[in-house]
Amino acid sequence: MTVHGESIVFIGMPGAGKSTIGVLLAKELAREFVDTDLLIQVDAGKTLQDIVYESDYRHLRQLEEATILTLNCDRHVIATGGSVIYSDTAMQHLKSLGQVVFLDLPLADVETRVENFSTRGIASPEGQNLADIYAERQPLYQRHANITIDCRGKTPAQIVSEVIYEEGGQYADKDA
Repeated sequence: MTVHGESIVFIGMPGAGKSTIGVLLAKELAREFVDTDLLIQVDAGKTLQDIVYESDYRHLRQLEEATILTLNCDRHVIATGGSVIYSDTAMQHLKSLGQVVFLDLPLADVETRVENFSTRGIASPEGQNLADIYAERQPLYQRHANITIDCRGKTPAQIVSEVIYEEGGQYADKDA
């Protein structure tokens, strides 16, 4: 069954590849790409880490929710910030736009990819390390996902192909 008029929304931990896979998938499907972290930074005129430094992680999460709620995307590929799953309101809005795809990556791989943990702008309470954040968020990602892609040991191209052909080829309508 081909899905028309739906966006593809990526959720997952920092370093899972939401933006990288999102750009590649958007190119493959000839769709526009939206990175909500970038939208937040442009609107605020500062980096995510500066937002956390100047206020706190809760403020960043509020900005994230507000940014998500302004999205009106049809047939886009959307990469979200890793903390979007804390807002049920934001997640309901994203689900109204299309399928939510969880890019699932083991903690060891996330730790390898996120070398700049203290300066990356991760919306989490002070004192939490990456393992704490991972343990807290995994059940939320799983709860909100329509589709889960196990990214362990896969190249970006393999993940893109899996997303395109997941659920019986629902995104294979790239030429439609």
